Amino acid sequence: MFAAQHVRTVQRSPVNRWWVVGGMGLAVFLASLDMSIVNVALPAVRDALDAPTAITQWVVLGYLLPLVALALPTGRWLDDVDHRSVFIWSSTGFAIASLAAGLAPKIGWLIAARMVQGLFGAALMALIPVLITTSVEPGVRGRAMGVVDTLGMLGLISGPAIGGVIVASVGWPWIFYLNVPACVGLVLLALVHVPRTGRLRPPGRAAVVEAGFLAGSTIAIMLALTLATGNQPQWLFLGLVAVPLLLIWRRLPASVPVRTLLTLPDMRAPLAALAATAVASGLIFFIVPFLLVTILATSVPLTGITMLAFPLGAAALGPLAGLLADRYGPRRTTLLGLVVLTSGLLLLLPAGPAWSAGDVAWRLTVAGAGIGLFNAPNMSAAMSASPKALLGTAGAATSVARQGGFALGPAVATLVWGLSGYGAGGIRYAFLVASVVVVLGALPVAREFWRNRRAPGRLTMFVRAGSSIRRRNRPAEVDTTVDSEQQ
Repeated sequence: MFAAQHVRTVQRSPVNRWWVVGGMGLAVFLASLDMSIVNVALPAVRDALDAPTAITQWVVLGYLLPLVALALPTGRWLDDVDHRSVFIWSSTGFAIASLAAGLAPKIGWLIAARMVQGLFGAALMALIPVLITTSVEPGVRGRAMGVVDTLGMLGLISGPAIGGVIVASVGWPWIFYLNVPACVGLVLLALVHVPRTGRLRPPGRAAVVEAGFLAGSTIAIMLALTLATGNQPQWLFLGLVAVPLLLIWRRLPASVPVRTLLTLPDMRAPLAALAATAVASGLIFFIVPFLLVTILATSVPLTGITMLAFPLGAAALGPLAGLLADRYGPRRTTLLGLVVLTSGLLLLLPAGPAWSAGDVAWRLTVAGAGIGLFNAPNMSAAMSASPKALLGTAGAATSVARQGGFALGPAVATLVWGLSGYGAGGIRYAFLVASVVVVLGALPVAREFWRNRRAPGRLTMFVRAGSSIRRRNRPAEVDTTVDSEQQ
């Protein structure tokens, strides 16, 4: 009886806390802005700190490393602790690390501060989808995801422009100082609007061991992707070092929640699609500037303006995607976005010297519209498919899929382009490979969409089965799933 009473209490808990959704949108905006704004400032950082170019790139990679390596252990930890406390301390830590980055006297200090930023950023990125999922009812979850996704795209769009103005006027340290007042605002919002969900406990020894294996594998993969440039694709084999580390991690008890989630087809499909679209997006952001500057002889300012077409297309369709997902179902809208994205990539296949920047821009807009239609519904489907006891792990899994895909995209583009002689033909092959990757990511989504149309109750069965695995080591009162029947 107690369990049943607890379930009813959860279902009557406050819903549609749009202030929380807005705060998560601000956090995603800052994260997206931070990524794009730092890239613009790298030349100034290199000159100011007298650092080699090869070392300077670790200002970006140092942030990504903990963001990817620590996501899964952090997600597991979030399943058992108070979300509000974690959000407050993560925002505070991110602000302090940002302040330290701006005060950096040497490149080593800056890279270390960026790694600490990534440490707290891993918790924030895993928490954001969890807090969105638990702050609104299922009927408006797609719209909430759409708002946050749109703000993220706006961060990508405004980053280069804001970064250029800041670096030119007050100096590169201020790109990090900007995070401090924003994080203070997030802390105040959490104190007022985010309810407590438990107690705050430090990660256990098992989480530290798990993080070590995942960090080792991530470092191997990132070094392989970083070094496999030019005519040295053989460095990609360095990534094989990650294989035994991941196999050991798979045998750890700490990997059980992740493997539990991956037994659910309704979770595997969104994660596969998310990774595929992230690879395609990373490839586009990397290879299209080379197409514009090297093949089409476009000026650098015009190249920057042309590249805005992709995130603008995504931002324009983000709110509509959330509305369509709530009305017609997230899987249907996800598939529509994948079709539009693939169409945009295929439209880029004939790229050649006869094109203008405008020819590239409208095709990028189509591809960006596909991303806009895809992101929010796919996140809604992924988080709704998770057992409530594993929401933190699910949020971390989506972060790994996204960040890993973004890191892999440029490496795929460089490898395909390099093997083809760095000509226009190689760029066309890269777009073809991206199209194939997106189609492969769409297949699991299409399969699950068709199966669930034929058996509407099947999703609930899978979610409850996954939740029961997790419940073996948890109190009975957490036996609640995330209303995935509403999909």
